[in-house]
Amino acid sequence: MDKFESPNYTKWDCKYHVVYIPKGRRKVLYGQLREHLGEVFRGLAQHKESRIEEGHLMADHVHMMIAIPPKYAVSNVVGRILGKSAIHLARVYSERKRNFAGQSFWARGYFVSTVGRDEELIRNYIREQEREDERLDELMLWR
Repeated sequence: MDKFESPNYTKWDCKYHVVYIPKGRRKVLYGQLREHLGEVFRGLAQHKESRIEEGHLMADHVHMMIAIPPKYAVSNVVGRILGKSAIHLARVYSERKRNFAGQSFWARGYFVSTVGRDEELIRNYIREQEREDERLDELMLWR
């Protein structure tokens, strides 16, 4: 918490841990799609003056730590990222060029929690998530 954002007369440090999944928790976040989504998310976050501090795409879910200015609601920023990224994915990977009202790639809900003083702990959790999932899967094989 050494670094505070400072537009005009306000100092802020509002970071959130967000997790969301593809509809039906399909394992579709891999390969070229996985590499491409990171830059899409970063670009969409910048439209709301937000910044993705840390992120990791698993095969069936996404973890990110995002800094959002207090003038924006978390639900507005996350909703925009999910909605616009679904439209982008449909246009690029489904090769459809129209607007996609009613179609969705992401599940309806998501998890969000404030980061607070546990920032480094959450950063490590996001970085190590894939290895931890693999370790747990190996343990389940022996049961």
